[in-house]
Amino acid sequence: MNTAPQSLRRHIAIFGRRNVGKSSLLNAITGQEVAIVSPEAGTTTDPVNRAMEILPLGPCLLIDTAGFDDEGSVGELRNERTHKVLDQADLALLVMDQTQDLSLEKKWLDELRRLEIPTVAVLNKMDATGDIEDSIEQINNTLGIKPVAVSAKNREGIDLLRKALAQAVGDDEETSLTASLATAGDTVLLVMPQDPQAPKGRLILPQVQTIRDLLDKHCIVVGCSVETMKQSLAALREPPPLIITDSQVFSQVYAQKPESSLLTSFSVLMAAAKGNIEILVEGARAIDRLTPQSRVLIAEACTHAPMSEDIGREKIPRMIRKKYGQGIVFDIHAGKDYPTDLSRYDLIIHCGACMFNRRLMLSRIVRAQKQGVAITNYGLAIAQLQGILDKVSLP
Repeated sequence: MNTAPQSLRRHIAIFGRRNVGKSSLLNAITGQEVAIVSPEAGTTTDPVNRAMEILPLGPCLLIDTAGFDDEGSVGELRNERTHKVLDQADLALLVMDQTQDLSLEKKWLDELRRLEIPTVAVLNKMDATGDIEDSIEQINNTLGIKPVAVSAKNREGIDLLRKALAQAVGDDEETSLTASLATAGDTVLLVMPQDPQAPKGRLILPQVQTIRDLLDKHCIVVGCSVETMKQSLAALREPPPLIITDSQVFSQVYAQKPESSLLTSFSVLMAAAKGNIEILVEGARAIDRLTPQSRVLIAEACTHAPMSEDIGREKIPRMIRKKYGQGIVFDIHAGKDYPTDLSRYDLIIHCGACMFNRRLMLSRIVRAQKQGVAITNYGLAIAQLQGILDKVSLP
């Protein structure tokens, strides 16, 4: 579980004022001195991530944030970074102590509820003087949520807190990456060209995740490159029910696939797993409405050094300019760098978001929708540009 990618971990964000013991709580939950703890308010300046296994939740990513009551010009920047964590939070811990009013906590809890983020309230410093039951009752009456009382300092109440986290999440079932496209016993052909962007000696993450998904479903997985696809098909007794390919070779694979085989791509699978496939398909069709004066945002989840023939920075822009004119402007934003104001764009083309959790990708889709901007992803955009989007099978 310690090797699970961050994108596959449940993101648990810890929010609260300065000096309520958020960092101490992170250390208590992990059982390690992960975050710096100090009696001086404002010690945590940037979000601190810690990956760990929390039973029965499984692999999680705990995110410690700066106090949301920080002040001054630097404090405003810290508050802004803390607020951005909401975009990726699958679950929130709202931490309080016994010495404060609850006005800011109510504001944040209202926001968490509006975003439908499951929230566990935590009353820290139960070892301090004062009537703990009175504090619990006050929080419950004011915020409408009963807190779990803990002492991060003495590691008291942490087991109860873990149980509360599990209850807040509920029995959400993991969905299959390939969904109904593949069932037990199916032979699935994976066409996996290894371009310069693929890490040497390894497969890229969407390919690895797809293979694991198919193995979990007891499918028969056959891998090949574009160059060996013909021989691979000939070696099979029957045409494979499903072929999954890299989006960049959609047209080449489509030209060779048996008529009875469904065709999709790793990027299309990621579009459904990480976001809203219907909205992203609609966004792909918006490519037809581009003009030579259009402006397009290319959004990448990872911050890799660009290489020659990069799919997002070179190949897709070249395909679009060839079809709709050289005047189209492309802006590139990578990693967590994503504009707040999207209104200047006619279209957003996002990568597969294999490095993001689903919540973060969905928050980007919702933001684009609210501002009236079409959004799609690499694989769907390429399928539309190559005229085969209607022939691609969606999970």
